Amino acid sequence: MDVSHQQSQATQGDVNQQYLTFIMGPEEYGVEILSVQEIRGWQKTTAIPNAPEYVKGVINLRGNVVPIIDLRQRFGLSELTYGPTTVVIVVKVKIEKNSKVIGIVVDAVSDVIIVDDKNLRPTPDFGLDTDVRFIKGLTSLSDKMVIILDVHKLLGNEVLPSAQQLSSIIEQLEIPAA
Repeated sequence: MDVSHQQSQATQGDVNQQYLTFIMGPEEYGVEILSVQEIRGWQKTTAIPNAPEYVKGVINLRGNVVPIIDLRQRFGLSELTYGPTTVVIVVKVKIEKNSKVIGIVVDAVSDVIIVDDKNLRPTPDFGLDTDVRFIKGLTSLSDKMVIILDVHKLLGNEVLPSAQQLSSIIEQLEIPAA
């Protein structure tokens, strides 16, 4: 991945953040690179009973059970058949004093960009019916806008099975170790 693509030139006192950008439909999104654990190709998941539709299931990632969320469905976008560019971005989400690992399915990974905090624009106010708490801000990249997401706010409050519940489910389903 090319890290040389820079949003702005850094000067003393500037605070720059690196973001992994990805595509979903016609839009480009970004997440802090420090929250990204790895990027994987799409693989079949083990479905979890009674989970929300956007929770595709779980995978075994080096002995850890990782829930997989389709971000397209989570955002209410139209479903898309998974293809060769579909990837799972595995992120570590902080929840209070703990953290959990979650995979998010996206259409394709785009680039790594560097954004100066002063170039990060606040999210517009869309009114009471639109939840934008998980949008950290917006930035311009060439001729398009990139929506910067706060994965901790987006995924930190997901109602997902606890590690103990997942272990119990895994034992029942007999998921083979990877």
